Amino acid sequence: MSRTDACLIFNPVAGQSNPEQDLAQIRGILEPEINLDIRFTTEDKGADEIAQEAIAQGATKIIASGGDGTLSTAAAALVGKDVPLGIISRGTANAFAAALELPDTIEAACQTILGGATRVVDAARCNNLPMVLLAGIGFEAETVKRADREAKNRFGIMAYVMAGLQELREMESFEAEIETEDKIITVTAAAVTVANAAPPTSILAQGPAGVVFDDGLLDVTIIAPVSRAGAIAASYHLLQTALNENAAQREDIGYLRAKRVIVRTNPPQRVVLDGELVGETPIDVECVPGGLTIFVPQEAAPLSPIEKLEGLPGLKVESKPTPSFEE
Repeated sequence: MSRTDACLIFNPVAGQSNPEQDLAQIRGILEPEINLDIRFTTEDKGADEIAQEAIAQGATKIIASGGDGTLSTAAAALVGKDVPLGIISRGTANAFAAALELPDTIEAACQTILGGATRVVDAARCNNLPMVLLAGIGFEAETVKRADREAKNRFGIMAYVMAGLQELREMESFEAEIETEDKIITVTAAAVTVANAAPPTSILAQGPAGVVFDDGLLDVTIIAPVSRAGAIAASYHLLQTALNENAAQREDIGYLRAKRVIVRTNPPQRVVLDGELVGETPIDVECVPGGLTIFVPQEAAPLSPIEKLEGLPGLKVESKPTPSFEE
């Protein structure tokens, strides 16, 4: 088998493991078969910029190794490009790999890349920014804001759990208007999540029980508890939904799928996009079908589109006479 070339984008400060040992392991597995052009992310140069430079210089494969931020920004640079992405997770949560059903150990991830099988999956754009995973409004964005780098370095994945518990104590609802191609929904909510792909641990995206990342649609989950106790119960129900792969059945949880979603809120709410805070609502998210090619171990079966909105507080659904958006 002839050797191939690839650009390896490596984040030396990701996760809690030893980066030198991680890089040595990656090189030991890949370099017998792949010529690696190794480039490191810095505070001044992110994975997206490195990926764009590598593609401009003729790279035909990109491999990204780091946390969810590194992987998402590298993937964002490849949306719409015919360049496959290899993913080697070394972060705190490793949500990116879990969302796309990829292995989360260095050994297995490298073997997946060497296997050479690829899969075309969807991407999205949120307010003209590339999106691979999800946009979270309300509770999720506030939780990410609380889980800073120091907390993640100290507590790992528990940093998100602790931040979420703190946020529950201060949870506030807001008025949301959710517009799709064929309807306008108004509702009182505590969180709205628009997902292209999401791991089971992103419970606020789990209304439909499994986010489908290659169906050309976005998955929207609306969480509308009327009390803190209700929020805890809804969160637990969504966790069970993710684990059992059964769609949510609570009246304070709604979900739907659409090609494009516009979310407006009153008052404005913080927005987290692929794990990074990016500003406030409104957001305009549109699916980019087949926008990204990734190395995968095997194919996964798609799920059927479903919708449930009944029971949400303050719910109003207005059908649009013509399926479209006013520009």
